[in-house]
Amino acid sequence: MSDIAGPNADQEEFWSKSAGPKWVALQREMDHLLEPVLSGMLARADLQKGQRVLDIGCGAGTSSLRAHDLTQNVVGADISQPLLELARRRAEDRQNLEFVDADAETHPFPPAHFDHLVSRFGTMFFANSQAAFTNMANAMKSDASVTLACWGQIEANPYFKRAAKAARDVLGPMPRSDPDAPGPFAFRDPSRVLPILAHAGLKHERVEIKTLFLIPAGGLESLARLCMSIGPIESAIRHFEAGEDDQQKIRQNLMSEFSRFEEDGEIRIPAEINFYSATKH
Repeated sequence: MSDIAGPNADQEEFWSKSAGPKWVALQREMDHLLEPVLSGMLARADLQKGQRVLDIGCGAGTSSLRAHDLTQNVVGADISQPLLELARRRAEDRQNLEFVDADAETHPFPPAHFDHLVSRFGTMFFANSQAAFTNMANAMKSDASVTLACWGQIEANPYFKRAAKAARDVLGPMPRSDPDAPGPFAFRDPSRVLPILAHAGLKHERVEIKTLFLIPAGGLESLARLCMSIGPIESAIRHFEAGEDDQQKIRQNLMSEFSRFEEDGEIRIPAEINFYSATKH
């Protein structure tokens, strides 16, 4: 059972009942798409054998498994029970790899325990980011390191921008939302994020803004199916209660929007990623 009943309970419900099961079904496709981001994060983390690693927002366990290959000692934390169940199945033959159902904003991690904190797209959803990072920093040893991968500016991420346009052209605009609210782009602005890290008791906080290329496992039809299940289109379909005719129009729009990124049979979608790093005082 979940130990979550606090400020991020709505995120737990979303990731356990809505997004989580879809991500479980599409885990291989999502891992393939996001592999450049994970590799970029791990390269910057420079994990070493024997280090204790805390992986925040570990999801289906791919980032934790990769970190475990390097260190042999990882705790993955997430709020999505379906994703955690898959992560545990994938790690059944591993020692010193644990997955905990935990809201990292409030969970009592052991103090001064971890050598490194990593997160691929797992830290943008807290109701109170300052409280969350203060709590996570408490679990880190002195001079421990933090490495985060987060989405950059919305305009520089056509995986979201083009998908949202494909739905908007059929259904109309979604209600405006606050991009600084918990969500994929909450950490797009380093001028907002770096002070959060500093006020949590971290030092040497910095960001490297990098453009990577997301490469789907299949062609345009496969990518369209992925976008219809996870991301802004899924939210628009739910909001407008879109029928099959409208969904088919969106699917065709998606293929048209992303065809501009196809060359020699391969789709390469540019993505701006903010790689944050810091050290515990």
